[in-house]
Amino acid sequence: MNDVEEAITRAHREEWARVVAALTRRFGDLDVAEEAAAEAFATAVERWPADGVPPNPGAWLTTTATHKAIDRIRRENKRHDKHKEAQSMHHDDPPESLGAIDDDRLRLIFTCCHPALAVEARVALTLRLVGGLTVAEIARAFLLSEGAVGQRITRAKAKIKAARIPYRVPSAEDLPARVTGVLTVLYLVFNEGYLATGPDTDPVRQDLTSEAIRLTRLIRALLPDDGEVAGLLALMLLIEARRPARVSASGELVALDEQDRGAWDRALIAEGHQLVRERLATGQAPGRYQILAAINAVHTSARDIRDTDWSQVVALYDQLVRLDPSPIVALNRAIAVAELDGPEVALAAVDRLDGALAGYHAYHVTRADLLRRLGRSRESREAYDKAIELAGNTAETAYLIRRRDQLR
Repeated sequence: MNDVEEAITRAHREEWARVVAALTRRFGDLDVAEEAAAEAFATAVERWPADGVPPNPGAWLTTTATHKAIDRIRRENKRHDKHKEAQSMHHDDPPESLGAIDDDRLRLIFTCCHPALAVEARVALTLRLVGGLTVAEIARAFLLSEGAVGQRITRAKAKIKAARIPYRVPSAEDLPARVTGVLTVLYLVFNEGYLATGPDTDPVRQDLTSEAIRLTRLIRALLPDDGEVAGLLALMLLIEARRPARVSASGELVALDEQDRGAWDRALIAEGHQLVRERLATGQAPGRYQILAAINAVHTSARDIRDTDWSQVVALYDQLVRLDPSPIVALNRAIAVAELDGPEVALAAVDRLDGALAGYHAYHVTRADLLRRLGRSRESREAYDKAIELAGNTAETAYLIRRRDQLR
């Protein structure tokens, strides 16, 4: 990849959400914003190789996208007042501040996460418009077809327009009820960065993890006493702290038990542990994110995998199962049980999840590892084959292939 191609890729990663959010604020139409942003990036692909990369790529893209949007509104010109609106919006007057925090992308998240939309639509729309994920990446994350995800996003945008859902940060009294859906979306954006599913993307997308953390910090500034906001931030920080050790120099995923713990970011770990301690000190019953953060605090407290307090991890998963009795939580609990009670007990628990998780690659990864530890090599290889077929992350696929081939 040459310098210009790298600049375009970096600009898309760093500026996509800013451009879409700025145009949404200006034009009040997600379709116009998304399509104009896409046209601006397409123009960059055409012109930057010849003209050179502009000094401020974000400003160039926003200006170009704004002109594209105005041109589109003029072409449609379905109503005279819309044409006048396009003309007035051509001026670069500073727009008024909306909401408690002046951040376009935060406003965009609350618009995309409005309770008038189905939860699935909120997540897909935010991943597309804020996270900049492709429809294919979102489909892989949700184990859905691309067509289904595309329809979900289209219907969500139409619902926002028809219902005139406002583009703003909610008022203080509305925030607590609205924040749960936002946290769900931010967690999924973070997860896509932590273990990227796209075959042509970096295996770990720091742009997405950093953006999810940044926006979660902003949410916490709005709701400093909300335990789940603090819990989600702690969870993200403790996972992000391990990022420097997660992919080897050869591009292969490094499992937790093989990671160089000296490479972990101690400052992020300290901040995450402090948040967990602060929540414990309140004496309030923890929510899902707080429990997940506590589990990760146990892992990051151990200087060696052998020092991990697995009984505490299992006890925390027992708490989590009561709050969230999902098959994925049960799968993760079984992984911890394997360290405490052995792989045979864990495998029995995992096999009971076959009907619910047959299409989930981590289910087959877990089975492959447990079967390997039990000496059942042929079955382990078959499970690795299925996991490799379903895995979308390039670094994880390389790791699984090596592990499978070691069994030959």
